[in-house]
Amino acid sequence: MLPFSIIWNVDPEIFSLGPLTVRWYGLLFALAFFFGYLILSRYFKNENLPQELLDKLTVYMALAVIIGARLGHCFFYEPAYYLANPAEVLMIWRGGLSGHGAAITILLVLYVFSRKIKKPYLWVIDRVVVIIALGGFFIRTGNLMNSEIYGIETSLPWGFIFVNRGEILPKHPTQIYEALSYLAIFFLLNTLYWKKSIRETKGFIFGVFLTLLFTVRFLIEFIKEPQVEFEKAMLLNMGQILSLPLIIAGIIIFASAYKKWKSQ
Repeated sequence: MLPFSIIWNVDPEIFSLGPLTVRWYGLLFALAFFFGYLILSRYFKNENLPQELLDKLTVYMALAVIIGARLGHCFFYEPAYYLANPAEVLMIWRGGLSGHGAAITILLVLYVFSRKIKKPYLWVIDRVVVIIALGGFFIRTGNLMNSEIYGIETSLPWGFIFVNRGEILPKHPTQIYEALSYLAIFFLLNTLYWKKSIRETKGFIFGVFLTLLFTVRFLIEFIKEPQVEFEKAMLLNMGQILSLPLIIAGIIIFASAYKKWKSQ
């Protein structure tokens, strides 16, 4: 054991009351929606939009995140298992959520939402992705509390020994790397929103979000342990393969929006 490694042995459960168990992951997931709601409320108030609209958007987002993240994990990472055991797709409490799956369903659901409220699609997305970045911070912090989705062995002084997972050597705390990156992206996007000329240039914030967030995800995956067995034989893992088209899309969307912004 290295002298500067950090022993991580946090109980993922906060407390239990009979059959009710409160876990760090669930609490942080709820906080993501709570703070996201408060931030979007400020945006809607700034643009004189009704509160009822935000309430509807919150319901749409909750369904998109939960359904998409679960289905994404089941069919991107372990399709054979879940096709053979379809009932277990519903067992979210056993773990297994995919940010890429959530991204896909969020994009689809927000399109439906934009049609219902008669607002441009990119107008809706530009505002929602700000809180998605913040949500990423809370979710990765939840992964840390669960001692899951960590990195490969490291000799760096901040390596974590994840005792709950039976580890005896320090590993990269990639949950922290991602969480802090997503928090920085949130602050950047929130700053961009409050610049009127950028806020009114549809796709600008969305393009920045896609490019930065999925580039961070792509790079950090190089020091993550494989989530599933088949990834060990791959040059790029599943997370990186799914990130590449989103990075390319982000660059294209940002470049187009930037030209419009500069020409104003």
